[in-house]
Amino acid sequence: MSKITTRMKRHVRHVLKDENPTIWVGKEGLTPQLTSEIEKQLQKNKMIKVRILLAALVGDNTAQSIASSAAEQTGAALVEVRGHVFILFRKRRTVEPQH
Repeated sequence: MSKITTRMKRHVRHVLKDENPTIWVGKEGLTPQLTSEIEKQLQKNKMIKVRILLAALVGDNTAQSIASSAAEQTGAALVEVRGHVFILFRKRRTVEPQH
């Protein structure tokens, strides 16, 4: 998981303040397809907002645990969990040039 400074967290929250979530976690939870979509959007935008639907919060699944595992699986920093919405941030991965 990547580290993120408090100042950077504040910046990311400010940028995404008025944005709608671009990914929804449904009753299946964090599926491999969902993880790859999160991966793709992080690569493109560096930061994403994810909403967890109530159907996903079954049993031991809390918004915090879903957000943490999403961050872990994608190597992103968990900026904030607020209610059923969480924000992930990751610096763009640079592709090493082949010699």
